[in-house]
Amino acid sequence: MRIFQKIKNIGHFVVAVLANIVFRFPSKELQVIGVTGTDGKTTTSNLIFHILKTNGKKVSIISTISAVIGETESDTGFHVTTPSSFSVQKYIRQAVDYGSKYFVLETTSHALDQYRVFGVRFDVSVITNITQEHLHYHGTYEHYVSSKSKLIHWSNKTFVNKDDQSYSYILKHIGNKKIETYGFNNDADNIIDISKKINIPLAKFNQYNYLAAFLICRELGIAEEDIYPSMKTYKLPPGRLEIVYRGDFIVIVDFAHTPHAVQEALSSIRDEHVTNGRLIHVFGAAAFRDDSKRTPMGRESATYADMVILTEEDYRTEDPYDITSQIAEGLEEHGFKKVDIDTFGSGTNEYTVIIDRQEAIMKACSIARLGDVIVLTGKGHEMSLNRDGKEYHWNDKEEVLKILKDA
Repeated sequence: MRIFQKIKNIGHFVVAVLANIVFRFPSKELQVIGVTGTDGKTTTSNLIFHILKTNGKKVSIISTISAVIGETESDTGFHVTTPSSFSVQKYIRQAVDYGSKYFVLETTSHALDQYRVFGVRFDVSVITNITQEHLHYHGTYEHYVSSKSKLIHWSNKTFVNKDDQSYSYILKHIGNKKIETYGFNNDADNIIDISKKINIPLAKFNQYNYLAAFLICRELGIAEEDIYPSMKTYKLPPGRLEIVYRGDFIVIVDFAHTPHAVQEALSSIRDEHVTNGRLIHVFGAAAFRDDSKRTPMGRESATYADMVILTEEDYRTEDPYDITSQIAEGLEEHGFKKVDIDTFGSGTNEYTVIIDRQEAIMKACSIARLGDVIVLTGKGHEMSLNRDGKEYHWNDKEEVLKILKDA
């Protein structure tokens, strides 16, 4: 797998060089901010964009959500964060032509490994964290970290989360490059309680995201006293801890699709929203996206949820029941019992399997009681669902509102 990919990457490299030439090395004409990490990329990228824009800066962005070039927003495609090298260079050139002085580029490990952002001159960048993900592609965690660390070598300056497990691994790959650290432990170079500064309670993982965005913007010359007011007006991107319904019970949609992200999302939701009710977790795992994370995701769900419905999440051509059975192993390790669909809903520490995601959401809504919180993870903002290798229109928020409207 890796040998074949290395051969393909030679072609990607050639294409990237051509793209730079065709679009006349546009990144030299503005300041480019790179954001990578397993979790938190989109929130951090969009927060940086928001801070710069609210401070009167002309800024463009490519993120998981979309590409915003000037005032024009466009979709980057199904399940795509960083587009092809030609698209990246085209977007940056369009941003330059529009008059943007800053460009925020959310960057995946695939994009770094495949040279999709080769030739982009990153003025400053950040690695938010590196947790278990994409090992189907990278093979090992070490290679995953190595791919992410390319951003350090292609940047003038990089901020790294010192509290994250990846820090010691990153140090092996930085060579002579200097980095600056941030965090709340371990004597990081930058330890700032952003939550206190803006007087807004933030989930632990978002404290890291906000701190990363703060450091980037300060590095770009935005004064601290101008950053904090911008943070107060920032709204999380769609599908990030998004409350899509609030009535007798609450429904929250989140993009969490790794063990770390599931843990962060569910723990935050339980602390903030669950008082007398139950936390009902509806989720699955995507096919061909590192199946070793499935059982750990089940463990994290069992730690924070009272009831779980396992369902589809882009199963592509894999048997969805194979996927849910692997997740179920983690649930059962923590004492969860599988029950039939018809009897599911009255107890706790129970799970059931409903492959059809719409039916799974309908079931969760039908059993929800006063004070309950339903959490849908895995899809977030996405507008499609892959079944049998075909993309179908789908959005969790849309489905929830449609189901509750018809109820």
